[in-house]
Parts: sequence; C-alpha cells; structure tokens
Amino acid sequence: MLVLLLLLFLLHLLLLVLQLVLPLLLLLLLLLLLLLLLLLLLLLLLLLLLLPLLLLLLLLLLLLLLLLLLLLLLLLLLLLLLLLLLLLLLPLLLLLRLLLLLLVLFRLLLLLLLLLLLLPLLLLLLLLLLVLLLLRILLLLLLLLLLLLVLLQLLLLLLLLLLLLLIKLLLLLLLLLLLLLLLLLLIRRLLLQLLLLLLLMLVLLLLLFLLHLRC
Repeated sequence: MLVLLLLLFLLHLLLLVLQLVLPLLLLLLLLLLLLLLLLLLLLLLLLLLLLPLLLLLLLLLLLLLLLLLLLLLLLLLLLLLLLLLLLLLLPLLLLLRLLLLLLVLFRLLLLLLLLLLLLPLLLLLLLLLLVLLLLRILLLLLLLLLLLLVLLQLLLLLLLLLLLLLIKLLLLLLLLLLLLLLLLLLIRRLLLQLLLLLLLMLVLLLLLFLLHLRC
C-alpha cells in the first residue's frame, strides 16, 4: 500500500510539472513569432525611408540634365553667331552651303535635345520598375514568412497533441500497473485465507480423529 501511495504521489507531481512547463513553452513560441513580425515591420520602414532619398537623387539628375541642356543651347547660339558672321563675309554660294549645313546641324541638335529630354523619363521609368520589383520581392518574402509561421504553429499544435497523447498513455499504463498490483495483493490475501482455512480443517479433523480414538 505504501508503494501504491508513492506511485500516486509521483504521478500527481508529474502532472503538476507538465501543467507548469507547457504554458511557458507556448509563451516562448509566441514571443519568437512577435519578434519575427517586428523585424519584418522594421524592414518595411527602412524601405519607406529610403524611397525619399531615391526621389531626391532623381531630382538631382534632372537638374544636372537641364544644366547640360542650357550649356548646349549656349554653345549652339555661339556657333550660330559665328556662322552668321561667316555668311556675311562669304559669297552667296558659300552662304547657301552654310545654310544647308545649318539646317542639318539644327536637325541634329533637335534630335539630341529630344534624346536628352527622353533620357530622364527613361531613367524614371527604370527606377520605378526597380522599386516595383523590390516591393514585389518583399511581399513574396512576407508571404513566405507568414506561411512558415503558420506551418510552425501547426507543427507545434501537433507536437502538443502528441505529448498529450503520450501522457495519457503513460497514465493509463500506470493505472493498469496499479490495478495489477492490487489484484496481486488481493490474490495473495485470498491464498493466505485459504491456507488458514485448510489448516483449521486439518486441525479439526485431527481433533475428531483423536476423540474417536478415545471413545
């Protein structure tokens, strides 16, 4: 009986320890999940902070391009003035040739200006495309992380269920052992009682036999 009481006491202690440890494990897992979410939010905030810097760089590039355009225009004006002076000095045939050359140069300059105006737009488009690609990659990473978190939660739930099942199985086994011990004890007591009865019967038979002999 003392052994049975000790076993029951140990079982009770095991259950108390499990009840204390399982909530602590769950709290630790929740804290880890919260830390991962905070890291993701920090990454997003960093990206949002970097976007104004990119816009400032784009504005600086545009200003530089405009300055280059102004310089080119000034150079063109100077060239035109020089050509006009040459035209005044040269004969009419040379003037006609120079006019043709001027027309060709003017067309070339117009093409260059158009290209210079289109370059910033192309750069802006490229930068916007890069930003969109980065945002998509970040969204994909976030989705993957969320999926991983969900999978981790499912795995944790499965592990907890398995632990509970194992604990229940252990408890059942211990109860079976206790029942077997009780049965063994009962069987021993019954055997002892039977032996005592047999001894009493033998004693009675001997007494009867002795009485019969005396008679």
